[in-house]
Amino acid sequence: MSEQNTGPDRPAPRGHREDRPHGRDRGRRGARRGAAAASALLVAALAGCSGADGSGAARLAGPPGRATSAAPVPAERGFTLVAGGDVLPHGSVIDRAARDADGEGYDFAPMFASVKPMVSAADLALCHMETVYGEEGGPFSGYPAFVSPPQIAAGLKATGYDGCSTASNHTLDAGAAGVRRTLDAFDRAGLGHAGSARTAAEAARPRTYTAGTARVAHLAYTYGTNGYPLPEGQPWAVNLTSREKVIADARAARKAGADVVLVSLHWGTEWQTEPDATQLSLGKALTASATGGRPDVDLVLGTHAHVPQPYEKVNGTWIVYGMGDQIAGQMFDHAGRYEPRGNQGSLARFRFEPPARPGERWRVTRAEYVPTWMDTDAGRLVHLPAALAADPSRQEAREARDAITEAVLGRGAARDGLTAGS
Repeated sequence: MSEQNTGPDRPAPRGHREDRPHGRDRGRRGARRGAAAASALLVAALAGCSGADGSGAARLAGPPGRATSAAPVPAERGFTLVAGGDVLPHGSVIDRAARDADGEGYDFAPMFASVKPMVSAADLALCHMETVYGEEGGPFSGYPAFVSPPQIAAGLKATGYDGCSTASNHTLDAGAAGVRRTLDAFDRAGLGHAGSARTAAEAARPRTYTAGTARVAHLAYTYGTNGYPLPEGQPWAVNLTSREKVIADARAARKAGADVVLVSLHWGTEWQTEPDATQLSLGKALTASATGGRPDVDLVLGTHAHVPQPYEKVNGTWIVYGMGDQIAGQMFDHAGRYEPRGNQGSLARFRFEPPARPGERWRVTRAEYVPTWMDTDAGRLVHLPAALAADPSRQEAREARDAITEAVLGRGAARDGLTAGS
C-alpha cells in the first residue's frame, strides 16, 4: 500500500492495492502451461543446485550425497531458522537510505541494525523482498510501481540474511528487466532467492541451503502480479500459486534429497488480521499432503497482508499466515486512512531437530515470534523486546508489541507451544 492517501476510486492494477479476487491475474494461464514442464525438471535440477555461500551457518547447497567409505558418519545436527516479513521500500525508505549513505549511494544496513543480532545468529535466515530493483543509479520509485535501489541486497546480506523469497504481486512491476536486475543484485551480494527466475533452467532449480546437517529447500509463490502479464515466452518468470504446483514442487524437492521443505506464500487479504478463506483452505491442503506417511511441506511462511497475522499449527505443521511488513514507509489503507498496523510485524524463529528415526520428518522443537516495528520517524526497524527492555516507557512501542501479540496468538498458537522470543 502507499504512503499517499489513495481513495477507493484509484485504479488498482498498477498499484499496491488489490481489489480483485485473488487468482484472476492475466498471466496465470501462461504460468500453468509452463508449470508441468518446470515441475518435471525439479528432481534433476535440485541435484545440480549450487551457488555462493550465504551468511551465518547456512550455505547454498550442492548435490545431496551419502557416505560411501567406512569413515564414521557425523551425527546429525539441528538448526534454527529465522524468517522476516515484507521488505517494501517506499520513497521515504529510499530517502532514508540515501541519507544514511552520506551521499555515497544508498545504505540500507542501518535500518536493520536492531534485528541483526537475531538474524545473524540463525543457522538459516530468510526474508521476503517484495519489490524489484532498478539500475545502480536509478531512477527509483515507490508506490504504485516499485523500482528499488539494488543496494538493498547488500543491506540484507549485512544483516545476516541468507536469502529471500522474491515472488510477490510486485515482481513484474518493471517487467522481465526488473526480475533480472533483482536476481543479479542478489547474486552479487551472495544471497539466495526463490520465486522468480531469469531463465527456464533457473526456474526449474529450487533454491536449497545447508543448515546444521539438513538440506533445506525453499519454494516461493504469489497469488498474482497486479494484472501485469507474464513476459512473453517466459511463463516461468514468477511462480504463481496453485495447490497442485506447490505440492508437486515440494514432492520433487523431497525426492531429490531435501530434508526440510519451506514454502513462502504471498497471499491473503490486505489489512485483514484473520486469514481469509483461501489461506485457510490452501494451508490445510498443503499441511495435509504427505508421501509415504511423511508430510510434503514442513513450514509455511506467509506475506502480503501488511499486518501481523496469526501463527497456527495445522495438521501438525506450523503456518505463519502473515509476518507483516518488516520495512515500509508510513502506511495508509484503501480508504486513505493512516494505518499504524502497516508498520508492525514479527520475526518467526523455529528450531528444527533431526528425526527420531530414519525416514521421518525433521521436528520443530521450538516455535517463537519476535515483535518488530518500523519507526518511520527514525527510519529504523525496532526489535521491540530489546527496545522495551531498555526503555519500558515507550508507549508507541508498547502498543505495537501488544497489537502484534494479539494478532499472532489469535488462533490459539500458544496452546501448541508458540512463545514470545527475545
